[in-house]
Amino acid sequence: MHAVMEEIALELIELNAKLREKSGKGVARKLRRNNEIPAIVYGAKKDSMMLSLDTVTFDRIIRKNGSMGLFFNLKVGGDSGEEKMVMLKNMQMDTFGLKYLHIDLHEIDMDNQVSITVPVEAVGDSKGVKEGGLLQIIRRELDVLCKPTDAPDSIKVDISDLDVGDAVHVEDIDLGEGVEIPHEVNFTVITIVAPSVDEKEAGEEEEDLEEEDVKATPAEATEE
Repeated sequence: MHAVMEEIALELIELNAKLREKSGKGVARKLRRNNEIPAIVYGAKKDSMMLSLDTVTFDRIIRKNGSMGLFFNLKVGGDSGEEKMVMLKNMQMDTFGLKYLHIDLHEIDMDNQVSITVPVEAVGDSKGVKEGGLLQIIRRELDVLCKPTDAPDSIKVDISDLDVGDAVHVEDIDLGEGVEIPHEVNFTVITIVAPSVDEKEAGEEEEDLEEEDVKATPAEATEE
């Protein structure tokens, strides 16, 4: 069993929103021209609610925190308005990934499990890598199912004991009670592979060239 560490940190980010009554492409384009992003909240127990978010504020949040596993204390209509605890479910961007087109938020119940995407990190110095193997992180993100308060900030996999040819599969990862990784097959998450033939040949060629340079140096010095 490979050691796995997790960081538990439920951080609620303050996010203000305006309520909007109209929808459609024309309305969405007008909002974007006014530096706002069309958004919607799918309620856990209530009907969905159409909103607009300030583009600058939302972009600042994403640049600071990334887009995975974000939970918000959503205030609709200012401090005196309705508050909801929501998570970022989907973020639609334009073709070039420069503009926000639409944001999907999902209202959460603290007592129910939610599905969130969590980044995977390899920690430690692998024996296989020290011997020339290559580290391959096959799954850089994993979906986990847990209550919001148990949501891991990241999944850190200790690869210190991995040799060339070894791998960490999803069933090797134990996140503790209350956090599970839904899966139907025991897929590979991290592996250490042997260097390719081309890379070996390139290394051998470099060694040969170095030897030739060493041999050539005395002769060149004599000619001078």
